[in-house]
Amino acid sequence: MGQIEWAMWANEQALASGLILITGGIVATAGQFTQWYLGAYSIAAGVLICMLEYPRGKRSKGSTMERCGQKYLTKVVKLFGPLTRNYYIRAFLHLGLAVPAGFLLATILGTACLAIASGIYLLAAIRGEQWSPIEPKPKERPQIGGTIKQPPSNPPPRPPAEARKKPSEEEAAGVSPGGPKENPMPVTDEVV
Repeated sequence: MGQIEWAMWANEQALASGLILITGGIVATAGQFTQWYLGAYSIAAGVLICMLEYPRGKRSKGSTMERCGQKYLTKVVKLFGPLTRNYYIRAFLHLGLAVPAGFLLATILGTACLAIASGIYLLAAIRGEQWSPIEPKPKERPQIGGTIKQPPSNPPPRPPAEARKKPSEEEAAGVSPGGPKENPMPVTDEVV
């Protein structure tokens, strides 16, 4: 079996953690918890994490399906260069962002999920994985002259090639096989 690419799992976990942090932060802020400011922090941290984690990284083997609209955020993530490409930095960034949100009950689930994502990113970094953007493949344009074929000679519906009749010798000579034939019985016009 092939090796597991841990960064792919960490990316999904961290994206979900960011969404959970946002949700918990909204609950804490709207519910006017005693430490509501940690809820506001969780909303900001969750948005930052979602923006960082939304673009999927390219897999080392096989193909990677890019998320809808990923190309716009990929440009932003690429601007930060090694700060976003290196998984050691991501692991410690996520762990640091998770700590303040851990002191509020509404955001503790997001904190736990983010700590798990941080651990997975650390494992990916130890294994030597690195984030690289999914580059769009240049589309090959077909040759204009190579795609044009001769139009069909008989109109649709056409039977399959093996079912088509090949012209017999009589048809080639101009005599149709379904033409007039001699009747072996004599025909009379008398009515009985």
